[in-house]
Parts: sequence; C-alpha cells; structure tokens
Amino acid sequence: MAGWVLRGVAAVFLLLAAALPAGALESFQKSSLSIETASGGRYRFDIELAETMAQQAQGLMFRESMAADAGMLFIYDSVRPASFWMKNTLIPLDMLFIGPDGRIVNIHERAVPQSLDSVNSAGPVKAILELNGGMSARLGIRPGDRVRHETFGTK
Repeated sequence: MAGWVLRGVAAVFLLLAAALPAGALESFQKSSLSIETASGGRYRFDIELAETMAQQAQGLMFRESMAADAGMLFIYDSVRPASFWMKNTLIPLDMLFIGPDGRIVNIHERAVPQSLDSVNSAGPVKAILELNGGMSARLGIRPGDRVRHETFGTK
C-alpha cells in the first residue's frame, strides 16, 4: 500500500511538473534555517519554502544559479517517503532528506541537472532541503546532523 501511495504522489508531481509552462512560475515565501553538524559547525541558509503541490512540483526548475547561502525547503503536511527528480533543473543540487525531528535522514549529493532518475529518501521524512551541489561535502554536513527551523519545532 505504501508503495502505491508513493507512486501516486510521485505521479501527481510528475503531471504537475510536465504541465508547468515556463511563464507561469510560482512564487515562494522566504525564511531562514541553520544546520548544526556533529563536528560543532553551525551554518545559516536563506531559503524559499515550497509548501503547496504546485510549488513543490516547480521547485528550483528553470533557475540558472543560486546564491551559496541559499536553498529551498520542501515541507510536507505529513511524514512520508519522498522521491525527487531533476527535470528542468539546470543546476546540480544536494538533497537533504529531513525527519520530523529535524535530523537529516540521508543526503543525495550533486544530483545531475535535467536527470529523470529518481532520488529517494531512505525513509519517511517531513521535509527536503535543496542546496547547491557539493555544499554538504564542503561544510561537512552528514546524516544525523540537525536542521533548525520552525517546521521542526526549533529555530
């Protein structure tokens, strides 16, 4: 049943993304978050929030660049397995899959621009943070590190 639900949700995102004309882009609320690493680092990012299905279907598509301290946080209304792809995404991204407690479950580094391959969470997540490709390795961000944002009851 869970696999069917995941495929159903993925199919809705695929249909929305395929139908999205480049001229009808979504707008996003702004926020900030920080990531605390096990080694004691604390890194702040200015982010955009992808909360609606339309915003999540668009994500960072069509963008040619992103500031080094920027990202996008995809927030789900319930905890669930997640699957992403890079269709129409022009920049490499790190995808940080985050559990409901703000802990990073897994990281997919340097997702390939325009790829149709699925990038999956290693378990149920509350949110996904997309950062510039290579940022996780550069800052030493790893699974188990904590993301601080109001989505996870922390700031």
